Amino acid sequence: MSWPHQRDGVSCGPSVAVMAGALLDADYGAPLRSDDPQSWFDAEQLRVHSAINVAWPHALGATPAGVARALTVHSAPRGVHYRWRPARCRDRLADVCDAVAAGWPVAMVIGTVIPRHWVLLTEIDGAVMRCYEPSSGAVRDVSIDDIRHGRLSPLGFPRAFAFVVPRLSRVVR
Repeated sequence: MSWPHQRDGVSCGPSVAVMAGALLDADYGAPLRSDDPQSWFDAEQLRVHSAINVAWPHALGATPAGVARALTVHSAPRGVHYRWRPARCRDRLADVCDAVAAGWPVAMVIGTVIPRHWVLLTEIDGAVMRCYEPSSGAVRDVSIDDIRHGRLSPLGFPRAFAFVVPRLSRVVR
């Protein structure tokens, strides 16, 4: 399966935010069902990147707080606000799994020594998550155990640094 891809080397966060917005709001995502979805996706990445990086340098990509704000734009009308949290040692990922199982996409920033790349967890099937990887536009399966134990190299970098999740006390479908 292939979805639109990021427009440049620093737009993975905005790409993930745009794709999450499209999953959360069918009207917003309608251009993805057009004859030329990539053109809309490229322009929307640029718009979102400018909107969420007011004080942060564009060349450094998107911050977790910026991605959380971008996702909240599309979830707030349904009473849900996103927040970011760091990945933890021996992370159970209960909030991540619960959110994805309830139909709420979860953004994840991955890297090696420092956070470098955003991906989007979109579906869960048992012990496997579907993950949108924006540099290629591919949707890949990744095991929850691989997220927990830093074995994410097929996504470009091995370990999770942070997640952007909906506030679980407010999660409604």
